[in-house]
Amino acid sequence: MNAPPAAVPGPLSRSNGSGPHHVGGFGATSPPLVSPTNTQSQSPSQKRTHTLAGLESSAGSGDDVEEAVELKKRPSAPKRACNECRQQKLRCDVIQEPTYLPCSRCKRLSLDCKVDSNFKRIGKRSKHAEMEREIKNLRDQLASQQSSSPTAPPPSIKAPDTASPTISNLQSNLDHYIDSEEAVASLLDLRSGLEGGSFLRSPNGHIHPARRIESVTLQQDRVLELFRRFFRLFHPFMPLLEPEKSADHYYDASPLLFWTIISVAARHYPSDKALLTSLSGPLSRLLWATLADVPQSYIVVKALCLLCTWPLPISSTSSDPTFMLSGLLLTIAMQIGLHRPSHAQDFARFRVEFREEELKDRVKTWGAVNAVVQRVATGLGQPPSTVYDWTLEPSGADEINYHLPQEVQARLTIERFCNKVTKAFYSNRSDPVGLVDDSQRSSLTDFLARDLEDIEESLGPNLSAITTLYFRAASLHFRLSAFFDSPSSKDYNLHLFALWMATSSFLESVFELETSSGSLLPYVTNYILQMIIASGFTLLKLLNSFFAHHVDLAYGKELFKNAIRAIRTISVATNDLPSRLAEVLAQLWRGGGSGTKTEYGESSGMDSSLQLKVRCRMSMSLVYDSVWRWREEFQAKGRGNLETAVKNPTNPDTTVESSTNPNADSLLVTSGAMGGSVTPGPSNAFGESNYEVFDPLNWVLDGVIEFPYGLSDTSGMT
Repeated sequence: MNAPPAAVPGPLSRSNGSGPHHVGGFGATSPPLVSPTNTQSQSPSQKRTHTLAGLESSAGSGDDVEEAVELKKRPSAPKRACNECRQQKLRCDVIQEPTYLPCSRCKRLSLDCKVDSNFKRIGKRSKHAEMEREIKNLRDQLASQQSSSPTAPPPSIKAPDTASPTISNLQSNLDHYIDSEEAVASLLDLRSGLEGGSFLRSPNGHIHPARRIESVTLQQDRVLELFRRFFRLFHPFMPLLEPEKSADHYYDASPLLFWTIISVAARHYPSDKALLTSLSGPLSRLLWATLADVPQSYIVVKALCLLCTWPLPISSTSSDPTFMLSGLLLTIAMQIGLHRPSHAQDFARFRVEFREEELKDRVKTWGAVNAVVQRVATGLGQPPSTVYDWTLEPSGADEINYHLPQEVQARLTIERFCNKVTKAFYSNRSDPVGLVDDSQRSSLTDFLARDLEDIEESLGPNLSAITTLYFRAASLHFRLSAFFDSPSSKDYNLHLFALWMATSSFLESVFELETSSGSLLPYVTNYILQMIIASGFTLLKLLNSFFAHHVDLAYGKELFKNAIRAIRTISVATNDLPSRLAEVLAQLWRGGGSGTKTEYGESSGMDSSLQLKVRCRMSMSLVYDSVWRWREEFQAKGRGNLETAVKNPTNPDTTVESSTNPNADSLLVTSGAMGGSVTPGPSNAFGESNYEVFDPLNWVLDGVIEFPYGLSDTSGMT
């Protein structure tokens, strides 16, 4: 800071006119009006006033100098900001004199604009600390009040029987809440964070724990019931979580995991059949909000495992995020170092050391991640991105903490076989769609068949029903490659018969899912559902082809009808994808003669009716090819609109006419000819546009894309 100019001692001197007279210029010789001591003690505003006075007064004007001295002595009123702006440390334009005018900020925000001389800012930390103390005191008061009050509710209070409590059906009770409890609950709601409230107030004034996500609110007893239901019915298919831990533990660990468990348990929930649909939107938004937060924890990885195993209901494949989520699942798991559980500090900003149980849980989670990613890829006909590394090798890990539970290890071994099948048959870099050369297919089939037998022998005869089901699903995935065999190959019939055996044994395992709690069929995973759908289309093709002469036709028909019933049983909502695919199967079955071609003595000679046009979806090419042919045979002829058909399901049994749809073979009005434009209809119950089943095939069916396979024979019905 520059030092003030030196003052000339003595009284102020006037110019005698002998020298040049300068006003405020470089040659001004007027001495400063104040001493250095006074200059240092003056405020900036006073300094500016005196400077201007010195510039405006001439060196020879005594009156001007006296006016400047008087101005110096006159006290200036300090300008103050209003209380609200001072609290926020913002510039304020309040006018206090001569008439008080509120500042523009207070006007805009409708705040009380006033200026208090004794106002002091309140720090946020002290304010939050005070709120913490107040909430703690209120919690203590609440706990003492509940301990002294009777536990049984008064007779006038009746819990709802069927519907889970939501904001809408609790609104009628809000007016009866006791005022003294309302302030307590409000502060407790404030502490509950993102989910917006963890307590519900009953009409008698008691506060009950609850969980809320957007407009869906569940009381504690309903939450506990759903958690027990999850671990009893769904956990056996994916033994990833720990049943002994409480619902509050999972909520504190991750709200996404908590609500994922609730949504899975809400499937076929008899007490509230609309709960799953109500949760779909809020849970989907919570999912993407959680994934936007980087980095993630391995608890979120567990939530993604469950969401990929039991996805939220959809009605078309274009809106299915499961394959995308499975890719995120694997990359998140690797980003946080799950594939190197004993070296997690290499993937963190600080040193991490795990206890024995934590290390085992991370190894098990890494195994579950690969199993889930493999099943999602297999069920959708996509190449898997699994990483079967040293951590998951049965004989590669010497430490006991790396040993997976027996059931988990068995299922992981099965999924590794599925990965081997995919790479062997559908990963040929020299083929446009990745198919192995016909000259190598037969030898690869024999090699993989021996490998499958070795796996079955190593797993032993005491497998659980669910693990056996996974094993037979893997066998079906392997045998579906028979549809890519050339009809002229020497082992063509042999491979078709092996496919028939794999299909029938898998479906028999599905129908035998019985436990002490009842049938587990409605609660199977999405992967098992996809394999049931593939089995249905397999039977549809085999029983309407030359191959039907070589098998028990009556047994095959019964298997097919039971497969459609199973798909409709697994369906969790009206017009969801399983119900639509079941209708496609039933329409194709009824329209193709219901397996009666061979009963009337049609030729049993080998033909190419089992060949596929859609060949780029690996073992699931059969499903996509069948849907394509359904669009060709039915929808283009005005009988394939599923929007109305699923409301009156077609009965696949030709001996019994459907009570709701007697004219199933000539359904509906024309929905559009081949080559017409595909226009999305109104949104359905899941918030999706109304496309038909497999939307990625819509452009193919419109004639935009031509098949490059050169197959001219499409005489087969399916």
